[in-house]
Amino acid sequence: MLNVGDKLPELLGLDENGNEVKTSNYAGRKLILYFYPKDSTPGCTAEACSLRDGMDSLVKSGFAVVGVSADSVASHKRFIEKQQLNFPLIADVDKSLIQAVGAWGEKKMAGRAYMGIIRTTFIIDENGVVEHIIRKVDTKNAANQILEIFK
Repeated sequence: MLNVGDKLPELLGLDENGNEVKTSNYAGRKLILYFYPKDSTPGCTAEACSLRDGMDSLVKSGFAVVGVSADSVASHKRFIEKQQLNFPLIADVDKSLIQAVGAWGEKKMAGRAYMGIIRTTFIIDENGVVEHIIRKVDTKNAANQILEIFK
């Protein structure tokens, strides 16, 4: 489980094009590494679109954005194309990164408990160290939520 002050692993996973995504790719920039349950669901789409629409402000503030879910590369490609996302998505199909950072756990819906991805956003500093963790993500205002923290 990642906590504030911990270093992010170097290899994060494969993006929607099958390319390796590494922490060192973002050296010198802050990284928004956000974990979400599933492509093309209402909350996940709202969060991705908020980050997409806020990208100019995020970049001006020194941020890069990378999303992570257990969906496949093909699913990520469709999601990116449909929503015109302007950032990469990691296909963590074996959930190794999701579990390593602590974004996997028990969830409840309609009185039923199950295991799943817990929506979590990690803000990583320019040196690959966790600077802030958002555990209560405002999906419709995800970009502004991050920008407010770093005013």
